[in-house]
Amino acid sequence: MNLADDYQRLADRLTAAGVDVDTVKARLKAQHIETPSWGYGNSGTRFKVFPWPGAARNIHEKLADAGYIHRLTGVAPSVAIHIPWDKVDDWHGLAQFAAEKGVSIGAVNPNVFQDEQYKLGSICHPAAAVREEAIAHLVECCEIMQRTGSGLLSLWFADGTNYAGQDSLRRRKQHLEAALAAVYAHLPPAGRMLIEYKFFEPAFYHTDLADWGMAYATALKLGDRAQVLVDTGHHAQGTNIAHIVAFLLDEGRLGGFHFNARKYADDDLIVGSTNPFELFEIFVELVSAGAAADEVAYMIDQSHNIEPKLEAMLLSVLNCQTACARALIVNYPRLAQRQAEGDVLGAHAVLMEAFDTDVRPLLRQVRTEMGRHPDPLAAYRADDYAARVAQERGTAAAGGGGFPGKQK
Repeated sequence: MNLADDYQRLADRLTAAGVDVDTVKARLKAQHIETPSWGYGNSGTRFKVFPWPGAARNIHEKLADAGYIHRLTGVAPSVAIHIPWDKVDDWHGLAQFAAEKGVSIGAVNPNVFQDEQYKLGSICHPAAAVREEAIAHLVECCEIMQRTGSGLLSLWFADGTNYAGQDSLRRRKQHLEAALAAVYAHLPPAGRMLIEYKFFEPAFYHTDLADWGMAYATALKLGDRAQVLVDTGHHAQGTNIAHIVAFLLDEGRLGGFHFNARKYADDDLIVGSTNPFELFEIFVELVSAGAAADEVAYMIDQSHNIEPKLEAMLLSVLNCQTACARALIVNYPRLAQRQAEGDVLGAHAVLMEAFDTDVRPLLRQVRTEMGRHPDPLAAYRADDYAARVAQERGTAAAGGGGFPGKQK
């Protein structure tokens, strides 16, 4: 197999179809996929966490692993952190350590769903004292943003009820809006607040932020720096996520993504593993939006329970690259023409042509030009990093309940 010839054949075909290959390569080189600290440690479902040899035991090991993934891919330069799981005494020192590993601190994620006092909710809790404690933690995370150079406060709430009549739904909405307004005032000057939603779990009668519309309406009340975060696993079966993305992009309120894959509920599987066409559809909307998508944050949010931590994270980044590459080679002028003509199947065929294209030669060329191995997965499997950290760190004890780790 001649990699250069494979790339040249693809480049020639794309050029003949009107695709500016150099622009596509530049866009792929500029891609930024943020990986989550919790994805490098032992995490899992609420039923059982299976420990993995070498899984990161603290934030410094998580940053080291994230730096390794970035060295392999070249497009994962930042790491989302979760507080208090990743809490340290010296935030400036942590930011310096991250830089030494070749990454930076990304989104700060508060945790107001794990402690006992949050059984009935956090910022929507019926007790004012609990709401105030939750707000104080969110404000603390704004301060951590300032100290680490983070520009994103990523908010998800487990708040909701299990039974009709358990609490006043309108009053809980009012508590939520008041709390977020108080936190919004503490954002760093250039910081953004990303509001995530989830239609069920762990609350089963109602969730206080149940869908993108509720998150959007809340963001509108807060200000321009409040936006919606779309978690690809947080929707009912059959939901058209690309439609949600298009709407929020057009409104200027799409703040970012938590990429993962699901088959039934919030499965937190490797992104692109269950429905790669859906991921492609999402990237088509992002690419076609042009400058409107410039500020969107692309973050992975997964819980690797039975998979090797590093390899699972690597595959997620690579799958995002693949989906983006396919979206970038869509012939958008031809697509627009066929849409204007009402050519239903012709327009669909334009998308399918890009989706069915083997973009691996293009991605190998891009990585080579970036000074990376053309096949990061092969490089990972040939390397001794995973075996080395497994020997150094051992296997940490883990049990049921999903913690330490995540169930979100």
